[in-house]
Amino acid sequence: MTTNHTEKAILATQAAGAVAITPASLAKELEAAREKLARGLERLGKVSEDDLAIATVPRDEVWRQDMVRLYRCKPVVDRPHGTPILIVYALVGRFQMIDLEAERSLVRKLLAEGFDVYFVDWGLPSRAQRWLGIDDYVSGYLDECVDVIRERSGQDSINLLGICQGGVFTTCYAALFPEKVSNLAFTVTPIDFHGDKKEPQNGSGYMNRWARALRHEDIDDLVEAYGTAPGSMVGFAFLMMNPVSNLTKYTIDLIDVMADENRLLNFLRMERWIADRPDHPGEVLRQWLKDLYQDNKLIRNELVLGGRTVDLRRITMPVLNIYATGDTIIPVSCSKGVGEHFGTDDYTELAVPGGHIGTFVGGKAQKILPPALAQWFKAHAGRGAPAA
Repeated sequence: MTTNHTEKAILATQAAGAVAITPASLAKELEAAREKLARGLERLGKVSEDDLAIATVPRDEVWRQDMVRLYRCKPVVDRPHGTPILIVYALVGRFQMIDLEAERSLVRKLLAEGFDVYFVDWGLPSRAQRWLGIDDYVSGYLDECVDVIRERSGQDSINLLGICQGGVFTTCYAALFPEKVSNLAFTVTPIDFHGDKKEPQNGSGYMNRWARALRHEDIDDLVEAYGTAPGSMVGFAFLMMNPVSNLTKYTIDLIDVMADENRLLNFLRMERWIADRPDHPGEVLRQWLKDLYQDNKLIRNELVLGGRTVDLRRITMPVLNIYATGDTIIPVSCSKGVGEHFGTDDYTELAVPGGHIGTFVGGKAQKILPPALAQWFKAHAGRGAPAA
C-alpha cells in the first residue's frame, strides 16, 4: 500500500468514526462523564489535610535569621557520608518541590543513599525585605548556612546542590567562596541567559524574551511600584507561558484524574505547592532582570556582588550540570554547553527527560536524577575544596 493510500485509509477510518456519532452514543458518553465526575467529587470530599501534606521528611531547624531557615533532614543511616549536601532552591517557589511526596522525593532518595542532607527555606519575604539584593542572599544568608553546616559537621567544605535560581546563587557562591565548596552541582539552572538567542527553542524562553524586551526604566518602574513582587504576579507570569494547558488542567485533566485516587492526590499536592508562591524581593528582581536576563553578566564574568566580581574561572572544584530536555522555563541552550567558562577540568553535564518541574517529580526523571546525583557525589567524595 502506498503512502497516499495509507493516508486515505486513515482519513476514511476517522470519517467513519465521526459518522458513527449519534444522539444515543453522545448521550451515553455524557452520562459516563457525569458519573465519573460524581464519583470524583465524592472522592474529593473525602480528601483530608493529612492526605494533602507535602514536604513531610523528618527534619530539625538548626539555624534561622529573619525569614530564612536552615533545616537538617534526619539521617536514615547510622553513619552518613562525611561531607554534607546543602540543597538551595529558588526564591520564586517554595522548597517543598524537593520533597513533594514520599514516593517522589529527591531529599528522601539522597538520605537513603547515606547522605547528610540540609536545605534552605527562604521563607516568605515581606516589604521589609524589599531592599535585599542577590549578594544579601549569597554572601549573607547562604554563607551563614554553609558556615553552620561546616561547624556542625567538622568539615572545611561542603557539597552544594542548587536548583533553578538557587543554582545561580550556588554558582555565585562557589566563585566567591571556593574554599568552602567541595563539589558543586546544579539543576535546571540558567548560566548563559542569552543562550536561546543563539539556539532558539520552540515553546521555551518566553521569560527571556519578555525580560529583554523591557527597558531598564521599565524594570525600575516595576520594582518601585511593587517593592516586593507579589507571588501571585510571579505565578501568573509562569502560567502564561502555557495558558491553554494551565486552563484545561482544571477541567478536562482534573476530571480525568478523578477516577484514580493516587493521580488525584498527586494533582492536588502539586496545586498546593503552586498556590504557595512567595513574594519576591524587589532588588533581587531588579538585578535578576537587568544584570542576568538583559546583560548576561554571569557568564561574562561581569556580575558584581558586594563589590566583588563573580568570576566563574574561580570555580575549580568538580561541577555537575543537570538540565531538562523539555524545559520551557529555562531553555536548554541557556544551561548546557557552558563547561568552558568554569575553571575546573572536572565538568560533567547530564540531560534528564521532562520539564522544569518534571525533573523532580516526573516518573522518568525520578529514575535518573537522584541516582545520578548520588553516584556523582560519592565518586567525588573526599576530594576537598581548592585553595582560596
